[in-house]
Amino acid sequence: MTAPWSRRGFLYATGASALALGTVGAPRASAADAYDALRATWRTLILGSGFAPTAEPFKSRLADLGTSAASLLATMAPASGSLWPDAGYADPDPDTDQESFGYSARMNDSYNRLRTMAEAYSQPGTGLTGDSGLAAAVVTGLDHLHDDVYGEGRSSFGNWYNWQIGAPQALLDTCVLLYDHLSSAQLAGFLKAVDHFVPDTAVAVYAGTSTGANRVDLCRVLALRGVLGKSSAKLSLAASALSPVFPYVSGGDGLYADGSFVQHTYVPYTASYGSVMLGGLGMLFALLAGSAWAVSDPARQIVFDAVENAWAPFLYNGLAMDGVAGRAISRGVSAGDPAGRRQDDHVRGHAILASIVLLGQGASSAENLRWRGLVKGWMRRDYYSPPLSDGFLSVPSLALLKAVDGDSALAAIAEPVGHRLFPHMSRATHRRPAWAASISMADKRITYYETGNGENLHGWHTGSGMLYWWGDTYANGQYSDAFWPTVDPYRLPGTTASRKVLADAADAAGGDWGASRPDVNWVGGATDGQRASIGQYLKGLGSTLVAKKSWFCLDDAIVCLGAGITCRDGAVVESTVDNRNLGPTGASALTVDGVVQPSAYPWSATLTGASWAHLAGHAGYVFPGRATVRARREERTGRWSDLNKGSATTPVSRRYLTLWADHGTDPSGAGYAYVLMPGASAAQTAARAAAGGWPTVLANTDDQQGVAVPALGFTGVNFWFGGTAGALTASAPCSVMISERGDGTAVICVSDPMRAQTSLTLTWRRAVASVTARPATLTGATTGASLTLAFGDLSGTGGATQQIVVRLG
Repeated sequence: MTAPWSRRGFLYATGASALALGTVGAPRASAADAYDALRATWRTLILGSGFAPTAEPFKSRLADLGTSAASLLATMAPASGSLWPDAGYADPDPDTDQESFGYSARMNDSYNRLRTMAEAYSQPGTGLTGDSGLAAAVVTGLDHLHDDVYGEGRSSFGNWYNWQIGAPQALLDTCVLLYDHLSSAQLAGFLKAVDHFVPDTAVAVYAGTSTGANRVDLCRVLALRGVLGKSSAKLSLAASALSPVFPYVSGGDGLYADGSFVQHTYVPYTASYGSVMLGGLGMLFALLAGSAWAVSDPARQIVFDAVENAWAPFLYNGLAMDGVAGRAISRGVSAGDPAGRRQDDHVRGHAILASIVLLGQGASSAENLRWRGLVKGWMRRDYYSPPLSDGFLSVPSLALLKAVDGDSALAAIAEPVGHRLFPHMSRATHRRPAWAASISMADKRITYYETGNGENLHGWHTGSGMLYWWGDTYANGQYSDAFWPTVDPYRLPGTTASRKVLADAADAAGGDWGASRPDVNWVGGATDGQRASIGQYLKGLGSTLVAKKSWFCLDDAIVCLGAGITCRDGAVVESTVDNRNLGPTGASALTVDGVVQPSAYPWSATLTGASWAHLAGHAGYVFPGRATVRARREERTGRWSDLNKGSATTPVSRRYLTLWADHGTDPSGAGYAYVLMPGASAAQTAARAAAGGWPTVLANTDDQQGVAVPALGFTGVNFWFGGTAGALTASAPCSVMISERGDGTAVICVSDPMRAQTSLTLTWRRAVASVTARPATLTGATTGASLTLAFGDLSGTGGATQQIVVRLG
């Protein structure tokens, strides 16, 4: 039996634009009219094309599809309030509470089960291909659901999504697949039900639940309703209603010019809702291409540009970074999946890769070629979870990726190197030749975390400065391998958190749906595209905790500073240096100042006066000026159901090595300083610790945090209140990053993370001969023995970096 996945957990992935080979009941090539041609195109999109059903990975996937459909056929038992005994949807008290959400989800799931059966009938090699009994059972199921719950005049309950997107999408897909088995009266009745629950007014206003990915999903329903009902008006509405999705936004849901993607107003969602939007647009563009209803809005180029501006920065070796996946990180293993398949960052990444390939068919030839090269590179480097072995990818998606992988003339493109700041969603990515990292923060615009639908119940501190990182050929399963149900949620890597116990049930800490946002403005940073200064004024979720946190992202390391850590919760406060998932049996050696520590489980120690530490196969950690560090090896056991009420209850265990700074109970003005060196050897870590001035901490106080690395020509300072740090003085809060180049020039990067400064003066006590490039916001510059830069109004820059190039004196 198929698994009852959550609303975004199991996407019907994409396909190609030519007719599928070997499918049953495929429409004739000479379609009767334009609508029949569109129906044939959609059929191909949801079944796939160009694949050999007797070759892997398709052979086993199709066989599994047949097995699932056979089980569904055997257990289907229409009755009042259900189509399957285990999927009752009759709500005794219909409203919009959590219980009603469950009943509406089972209604949605019933339609998706019928779609699975229809697909098994239509695809080759399922063992049920063309089975008349199966087709008849699907039609019986459609009639039952229409008469019992999803019909004209019926009332919705529970989650709106199930009525306006989930169920109608599955219903319409099934109608396409079994079109020749439906009478005109049956089809008309199904379409009237769709009209009832998804009226044209669903896209009348770009607001509420009709924005971003949701708007694209609604347009998909309207478009298929138009195809099956042969309604030009519906198709025209679907195409035109996409237009509000394309333009950059300055607030709320959608794509931002800086590459941010937000859904639910406050949640960074590039890898979840963003994936849905990307895939949905690719399918609609492909469906309507060449027809009278083709999406012709020139603003759709923004979506094409976003492939590399918004999605690529969060893809690494085939995975999509968890920091922009929202609630999806908690989905893991579904309670109803007998195969125990795990949704993770790789699964989410693979779906995006397939969407990029499909979207490329509607882009320019140059874009399409480059994107295919990027996808091939991501696929080839995904050693941890090869995409063509992904149990979640549909046959159409597998066909798309298989074609890219097998294109011998296509060169795989390497991972991009550089730094990206996303001020509008309080995220950053730092990518080096041998590793990548990302940072997740929160402010008054962006939530700490999102919970809802019983999902992501322990995500409280994911926005408290969580620092993720992956190596090029190692640790790509760090957050994939049961990390979320087994990690200590109060010790997420990079975060500073109070151990005050937070609620995860009806009284979710901070509230549902992104309501938990701190009342702070100073979150952001400055970057030249390679290095960066990043800062977060942290206020703890449900806590009195306050702290200043900074990250200075450099060539082979990230320097991490914390200051002003103060709390009155009556609980211990900790800053987690790292918390490495070592797998079920991992025993990576920990070396501290040249001494190998015990490898037994459990083990813990207080490392006093530590200069450096090294975890074999992972990273080195340097503690400037030495520090007292707590270390622990432990095996932790949890259940996916602890995080997500719809997930598996089976216990899973993983081993962890944790390093953290213990600030004690109710600290006042505490701090920390460490350097993260992903992939470094023990010898490289020891050498860095012994290297004077790498880094030089210029300030680590509640007023300023800054470092200098003379060997790199780097200076970075986060001015929380203005003031002086090293050779820099700022008149107001700002973030500054300077890179001195070997050619006698320097790049000075300045930002206003608070988005509040109407003027700013920055002085650099360094001889400067001239300013050679400046932004429009720079109103004056004085050179000579020192440099003084005067900026005008920065409040409208959205926290974006202002870059100045100077020639040194």
